[in-house]
Amino acid sequence: MVRQLGLGGSERQLTEIARALDRSQFEPHVACFHPSGLRAAELEAAGVPVLCLELRSFLSFSALAAFGHLSEYIHRHGIRLVHTFDSPTNIYVPPAVRFCSSAVILTSQRAHRQLTPPGGRQLLRLNDRIVDGIVVNCEFLRRHLIEDEKVPRSLVHLCYNGLDTRVFYPAQPESRPAALQDASIVVGVVCALRPEKGLDTLISAFARIHSQRSGLKLAIIGSGPCREALEAQARSLGIDRDCLFQPGTADVAYWLRLIDIFVLPSRSEALSNSIMEAMACGCSVIASGVGGNPELVAHRERGLLFRAGDADELAAALRLLLENEPLRRRLAAAGRDFIRENFSLEASARRMEAIYSSMLADAA
Repeated sequence: MVRQLGLGGSERQLTEIARALDRSQFEPHVACFHPSGLRAAELEAAGVPVLCLELRSFLSFSALAAFGHLSEYIHRHGIRLVHTFDSPTNIYVPPAVRFCSSAVILTSQRAHRQLTPPGGRQLLRLNDRIVDGIVVNCEFLRRHLIEDEKVPRSLVHLCYNGLDTRVFYPAQPESRPAALQDASIVVGVVCALRPEKGLDTLISAFARIHSQRSGLKLAIIGSGPCREALEAQARSLGIDRDCLFQPGTADVAYWLRLIDIFVLPSRSEALSNSIMEAMACGCSVIASGVGGNPELVAHRERGLLFRAGDADELAAALRLLLENEPLRRRLAAAGRDFIRENFSLEASARRMEAIYSSMLADAA
C-alpha cells in the first residue's frame, strides 16, 4: 500500500517489487489512497490488481468509508500480509488492518523520522507497538530506528532498494534538448524539488565554478515546492542562462544519460534511488555525506562525498572532477559496476520475498 502511484521513489520501489515477486509463491495486490498515477498503469499491465480507497483526509467520512472498503477487500481476497510503503499508509493502515483481520502487518521506514511532522511521528511510534515488522532500505535507517526510536531490533528488516538494470544503463542519448545542445559538461540532478534535497547548495556551488569551463551547464530535473525559489536563486546569481529546469518525468534514464556529473546535495537522505539510478547510467556522482549516501558513494572509490550544506566543499569537488577526466571516468565506471553487482531488482525482490515468507511462517 502507498498513498498514491506517482513518480516518487517509494511508489517506484513498490511497483517494481510487486511486479518482480515470484507468482508461484505470492499473489500481489496494490492499494492506494488516491486515484491515477503512471504506476497504476504499469501495475495493471503486469496483471497486478490496484485498489483505490479514495481516502481524502484522515478526519473525514472518507477515512471511515476507506476502512470498510479495505476490510471487505482483505477478506474477499484472503489477504494474509499487508505492507505499507510510506508515512501516510504507515499511520492509517496498521490499526485498521489489526482491527479487521489477522493479516501480518509490515510498515516501511524509507526516510529519517525528523522529516515527519511531530504529530505524525507520535502516531508512527504508537504503530511500532502493533506491527509485526518494519522494513528499512539501508543500514542508516536500521540504526535510526533501533538507537533513536527504540524499536526492538527483531522488528527491523533490511531490504536494499532494487534497480531494473534493463532500464538504467549507460548509453548515448538519441537527442539533446535545445538548452543542452552546446553543453561541454552537464552537472545535474534528478529528484523531487523539496527542502531536504538541499538544491540551493548545488546552485550556489555551480555559481562558483560555472565560468571555469566553456559550455558548462546545470540541469535540475524534477517537480516540487522549491522550484520557484531555486529558479529565483539562479537568476540572482546570474547563472540562469546556464541552468535548465525540467519538470519531473517518467523517462528518468534519458535525462541521467545527459548528465556527466550527478550531484545529490541532500540535507537528509535514506538510500537514494536517484543516486543508484545515476550510477547505473554511468554518471560520476557527488553526494552529501548524510544518511545512506556513504553506503552507495564510497569516497574516491565510487564517487565523492561532501558536507551537507557546504557549497564551498561541493564547488571544490565539482572543480576536481572537471579538471580530472580520468578520475571522473574511473569513479563513474566503479559506481556502475557496484550497482549492477549489488542492487539488482531481482536481488531486492528475493530479499523481500524472504522477509514475507519468514513473517508468514511466524504467524502460522
